[in-house]
Amino acid sequence: MNFFEKVTGSDMTKEMKNFEARSKLLPAEYQTAWEEIKNNLWVYTDFTGRNLMPILDSALELLEVTAADGQTVEEVLGDDIKGFCAALVGDDGAINYRDKWRDQLNKNVLKKLGGLK
Repeated sequence: MNFFEKVTGSDMTKEMKNFEARSKLLPAEYQTAWEEIKNNLWVYTDFTGRNLMPILDSALELLEVTAADGQTVEEVLGDDIKGFCAALVGDDGAINYRDKWRDQLNKNVLKKLGGLK
């Protein structure tokens, strides 16, 4: 990846298009699960989203392999896709960007009110 690709994010765009092309080859229930996985993982991203690319690749590969084996989505992911995604990025107590921003806002407000020195 060169500097231009890193700044513009074009490398990530190419990778996401590749993920989408791969996901279109999955059975319908797996495609639905893939969409849910993507939606639930984005809350754990850093500013650029680059930290999720290997995780998304691994999740999609898991879906591809299990679909080829003939397993159902429920057998692979269980009933809680949100919990599966939290476990995929770390643990259930993983802090996402919203939590970080909320914590920073609370500290700033407390500081302005004179409660934090």
